[in-house]
Amino acid sequence: MHGRECSDHAYAGMLDATHGMRGAWRVQDNATEVTAAGIARLAGVGRAAVSNWRRRHADFPKPVGGTETSPSFALAEVEAWLRRHRKLAEVPLRERVWQQLAGHPEGPVTALAHAGCVLLLIHDRPTVWLEVSAGSDERLAAMLPGALEQVLTPRFGAARGGQRVHSESARSHVHTGAAGTPVHTGSAERSASTVNRSSPVNTEPPVHKVPPAGGEPGVNPSPGVNPPQGVNPPPTVNASPGVASAGTTPPPTHTRPAALAPTGPELLPSAPLLRGAAELAAELGARQAFEFLLGRHLDANPRQYTLTPADLAGLMADLADLTGPARTVLDPACGTGALLRAAAPRPEQADRELYAQDSAPELAALTALRLALHTRAAVRGAVGDTLRADAYPELRADAVLCHPPFNERNWGHDELAYDPRWEYGFPARNESELAWVQHALARLRDGGTAVLLMPPATASRRSGRRIRADLLRRGALRAVVALPVGAAPPYNIPLHLWVLRRSEKAPAQPEVLLVDVGQFGGEGRGGPDWRSVRDAVLDAWRVFDRAGRIDERPGIARSVPVIELLDDDVDLAPARHLPPPTAADGAEQLTDVRARLGETLRLTTDLTPPPADTARPAPRWPHTTVSELARAGALVMRTGGNGGHARVPVLTDHDVVSGTGPSGTLPESDEEAVLTEPGDVVVPVVGGGSVARVIDDTTAGAALGRNLVLLRPDPAALDAWFLAGFLRGTANNRQASSYASTATRLDVRRLQLPRLPLDEQRRYGARFRALDEFERVLRLAGRLGEQLVRGMYDGLTDGTVAPD
Repeated sequence: MHGRECSDHAYAGMLDATHGMRGAWRVQDNATEVTAAGIARLAGVGRAAVSNWRRRHADFPKPVGGTETSPSFALAEVEAWLRRHRKLAEVPLRERVWQQLAGHPEGPVTALAHAGCVLLLIHDRPTVWLEVSAGSDERLAAMLPGALEQVLTPRFGAARGGQRVHSESARSHVHTGAAGTPVHTGSAERSASTVNRSSPVNTEPPVHKVPPAGGEPGVNPSPGVNPPQGVNPPPTVNASPGVASAGTTPPPTHTRPAALAPTGPELLPSAPLLRGAAELAAELGARQAFEFLLGRHLDANPRQYTLTPADLAGLMADLADLTGPARTVLDPACGTGALLRAAAPRPEQADRELYAQDSAPELAALTALRLALHTRAAVRGAVGDTLRADAYPELRADAVLCHPPFNERNWGHDELAYDPRWEYGFPARNESELAWVQHALARLRDGGTAVLLMPPATASRRSGRRIRADLLRRGALRAVVALPVGAAPPYNIPLHLWVLRRSEKAPAQPEVLLVDVGQFGGEGRGGPDWRSVRDAVLDAWRVFDRAGRIDERPGIARSVPVIELLDDDVDLAPARHLPPPTAADGAEQLTDVRARLGETLRLTTDLTPPPADTARPAPRWPHTTVSELARAGALVMRTGGNGGHARVPVLTDHDVVSGTGPSGTLPESDEEAVLTEPGDVVVPVVGGGSVARVIDDTTAGAALGRNLVLLRPDPAALDAWFLAGFLRGTANNRQASSYASTATRLDVRRLQLPRLPLDEQRRYGARFRALDEFERVLRLAGRLGEQLVRGMYDGLTDGTVAPD
């Protein structure tokens, strides 16, 4: 750490000390726009109320953008109007900063990149940020690029010649392939928007010296603005987009560094957001602030990105690490950086080098910033089509982790026919995944390990059988793991993991490990049983990697001699080569399932609710909201986080919806995890549906996952089951929800409850608790019924169950 650096806690204290300087700021929130749904969240009302305000109040702000049916408004004008009319709800800082990011005039991706740069500055050099930000927005925009250069250059490397491309021209440029069509083969995690930077990857440069307070020759900050002590303003560059400055070498066409400091004009509209992000960093820490904003952006745009789930990323990183910690790790299709984040050392360690490349500029930039905030390890990121324009042709990494794009036909088949990476055969046009496999092997040192996520068709398509055969003969393909359905998108098929190793010479009698953990698939939306998946896969790979073979584990794992697989098909699908579970075990399990189902069905009959009294008129209760209860101290509201100090089970939104136990994990970080206690009420906020779960002793102590809100009622004022029951009302959820084009989000603060005495609350609570037990038993009966039917079909078809 630099001498001027300090912890997030110290930064929070320094930020408090500088609040007196805030009066000099001229905030430009007019650049940030907000929709009617955003106004509803700010005010804690429904969208219908916002429509009424627009009709009834002549002074309501006029639209500044959007469309006639979906207008957008200036955030500053809206907030001023809401305050003037006493309609502004108590909005958490997180929500306010998110609204600034989502309504940024240049789009949320650009805003997220700007915020990430500033959060990295706060993380590495908090005192520099305080000096730069202590003034007007114009001064901040003029001084910030130089300060960012002093952080980004040591962490990511320098741009050759110092060239920049302004965002206006960058947004109009789309990287194209030889045929002129947009190229997206750099990543499985794609974005619809792109912001390109046109500077090449370069080696680590010397660190800039700290200039005197008055600046240095050649620096031209804005008139009347003096740079603060310790900040080096950016050099003046007069380079048009795509044209190198005088005396510099033009950059390569297809490869660019992942993150460059934005220019002053680009940063000026982001000033309010950057100041808000700094306050959020004081509250959460810089790392957690960025994870929160990135997570909200990904949740709000689920169709734009194909993500690698954290549990799967952790499994892939562990597979690569079992033979020894990898010092250099490459992800050639990095997306949002989930795999490299799983492989990154702890924040205090810096003994690894992480290399990332992606064809989508915004993803490469966000990955680089995310990794730099997560670890002190060296981070090298590049923008470019990996197969056509490899940014690291000389790299020989210890490990390669990759979730490549599936079924890409425009991957470079025509122009890459004689590429030296095709050591195991030239891939067919429809075998892009085998091109990625060979690229990964080409970037490994001898003895290095690569782990790739693959579609199951790659293991059996006839067009790839010759390459698969050569990978087997030469000992490069060491294991194929069939994952459960729902492990990663697309969630409806069981994807595979391929474990590869670059060997100096092929073994005399090679074998390959085949593993099938499909039986650990979860029920409903809960996802796989990741703990069982990890244990089965890592244990089998550990034994096989040490001994070169493994004893058969019926239905789970087997090491197969390569000679048995070298037939006309070279089919590597594990299910076709594994022995089934023993018949005795299957019959015994069916008997047990049938007994449990009968017991559960009898319990269901006993718990069936009595008939409802339909003649009773609906009562007219006075109502209150969760927001009002929180302000009155009747309950405490907490939101799920992105990490914690200790590895504890994590209650996910899928667990809450499906009624299962905690199944997730969170990465270790400095963030304090929110731990559940008996009597807490947990509500999912994404995806729609009326769900609320009361925490009992079996789930107490679990960490609260993302997209969950925890309500901790005061037992002297609120009954937990009464609270959970009324939160599940369909009409209640409808009036508290906002709808995007692809997702529904629940604003828990707007959920309503009737004002009832505590004794009356407990009467309702007892009825709600009985309904919850009835629902739980119904779920169990459904799962057992499906298990029995599936087992009977399997037994009848494999001969272990007689038809009579």
